[in-house]
Amino acid sequence: MDATLQSVTNAARLLKAFLSREETLGVSELSRRLGLGKSAVHRLLATLAAEGLVARADNGTYRLGMVMFELGEAVRAHLDLHGAAGPVLVELREQTGESSQVGVLDGDEVVYVDRLESTHSLRLFHETGRRVPLHCTSSGKVLLAAMPAERREAVIARGFPALTPHTIVEPDAVRAELAAVRRRGWADAVDEREIGVASLAAPVFGPGGDVVAAISVGAPVMRFLTLPRDHLVRCVVEAGEAVSRRLGWNPEASAERTDHLHARV
Repeated sequence: MDATLQSVTNAARLLKAFLSREETLGVSELSRRLGLGKSAVHRLLATLAAEGLVARADNGTYRLGMVMFELGEAVRAHLDLHGAAGPVLVELREQTGESSQVGVLDGDEVVYVDRLESTHSLRLFHETGRRVPLHCTSSGKVLLAAMPAERREAVIARGFPALTPHTIVEPDAVRAELAAVRRRGWADAVDEREIGVASLAAPVFGPGGDVVAAISVGAPVMRFLTLPRDHLVRCVVEAGEAVSRRLGWNPEASAERTDHLHARV
């Protein structure tokens, strides 16, 4: 094993030492448990502390940092999302006959964390874990539209590739599209990422009212365009609300918070 991989392994071992449930651990104790010299442990701790993964206590010992808590919350949220979305995806597929999926934001991409294939023989084979762009997919548009304005503008400023002749890439056109998504509460994408592929997505809200995921239906364009649009929108939006409620979202409380924030602006 080369030195870099060995360092990563040792850093992982150091973090796992805190699974002992002790609130803090000192350099000497970590050195003993890991079988490493104190100088090596010091270097690992300094690197991990710089990234917020550990923090130094007043007595010179170390504890897990807030970033570890945030990572744990992210894992828990994804596990909660999987449990909340599963039954809803089944119902959504039954209502539409098409592939249904849930996507979450990861950097500047969407990652599908749960998916059920269409009952039709002609399907879209997009496996769970697949990454897709934000700007030219319905799930991506939902997640991009829900970003804080400053972050959204930073993403737009980096520019988007035109994957097909129908991909929206001009900044003002992207802004107008995302404003429409926020106004109506759903997004669609037809021939934008790939010719012959279409989808429609709606937001999934967490307990605090923030958009934490997008739920969508995808189909070949020739079938997608024959689906009654009002029915499809209703099915997907209601599916998003159903998953949101299973996650603890309260639409009335979220509306009150939004009204309060608007009153302060």
